[in-house]
Amino acid sequence: MLMTTTALVEGKHITKYHGVVTGEAIIGANAVRDLFAGLRDFFGGRSGSYEEVLRKAKDTALREMGEEADRLGANAVIGIDLDYETVGASGSMLMVTCSGTAVSME
Repeated sequence: MLMTTTALVEGKHITKYHGVVTGEAIIGANAVRDLFAGLRDFFGGRSGSYEEVLRKAKDTALREMGEEADRLGANAVIGIDLDYETVGASGSMLMVTCSGTAVSME
């Protein structure tokens, strides 16, 4: 499944538009991860644990969207948009959503 943020793919011709497809992933951040992220915030540096969680959530959302496109008979998703948010009462959940247009290409 070809997936791209662009509206067109060079050298390819869109033969059918199947419609909008989406994917979502919400992943909880646990207390240990919060503790180490807090230390990183205080002392500076990157939070590898949060980066890994975000990467997994992104991959899950994209995979879910690709599976939906596949069920529609598409072989590509174009115009993909990714959004990242925190949700939950204390912002302890990380949410990644994506959307795009499922198409068939030659």
